[in-house]
Amino acid sequence: MKKTILTLISLAAFSISMVSARAEAPVKIVVVDMANVFDNHYETQAEKTKLDDANKKAQDTLDNINKEGNALVAQYKELAEQAKNPAATSDAKTKAADQAQKIGAQIQQKMQDRDNFANNARSTIQQRIQSFRATMMDSISKVVVTVAKRHDATLVIDKSGPSLLGISPIIYNDESYDITKEVISEINKGKPANMPAAVPVPAGSSSAAPASDVTPKITVPGVTQ
Repeated sequence: MKKTILTLISLAAFSISMVSARAEAPVKIVVVDMANVFDNHYETQAEKTKLDDANKKAQDTLDNINKEGNALVAQYKELAEQAKNPAATSDAKTKAADQAQKIGAQIQQKMQDRDNFANNARSTIQQRIQSFRATMMDSISKVVVTVAKRHDATLVIDKSGPSLLGISPIIYNDESYDITKEVISEINKGKPANMPAAVPVPAGSSSAAPASDVTPKITVPGVTQ
């Protein structure tokens, strides 16, 4: 019985010492600028080039639609003038007015086609950006964890996003606790040899980072009437 009590006391003492050791274990925090890492990822820069190309192609298509629309507008104006020409016969005026009405319907359809294409192009590009961003954030987070563990960190804080007050959640940090550059270096070790060298993007001047939410823009010139 006495031996059993001593064993229980020993186990209790061991448990208390373990809890105490855990309570005294130091908490090591590191910070990382996820937006900066995202910007400087070689895949992000390659994707931005592809998005710029997709945006240019979409704009070229819109320009062609507008060019066709403006040609229709020119025909419409000419027919409208003919329909009002006092020197023209009644039949000629009626025919010109009928043709102008048909051209007017074509113009309206062309404008609708333009707007539909522009909306679809914007939606497609935006969905592509969101999908790419989600995939990249997952991949980057894994590298951040790897680097953080290398530093024996117990907590990683992203300093790129604004707080509720619109400022960085990190007011100050010692540079020795910032693993951003190390994460960028670790990520770009996997850059394929045939891919152009990534152009460094300074922190705060995001090119396609989720923090700045930069989206390729598509302008839609109006078909003048």
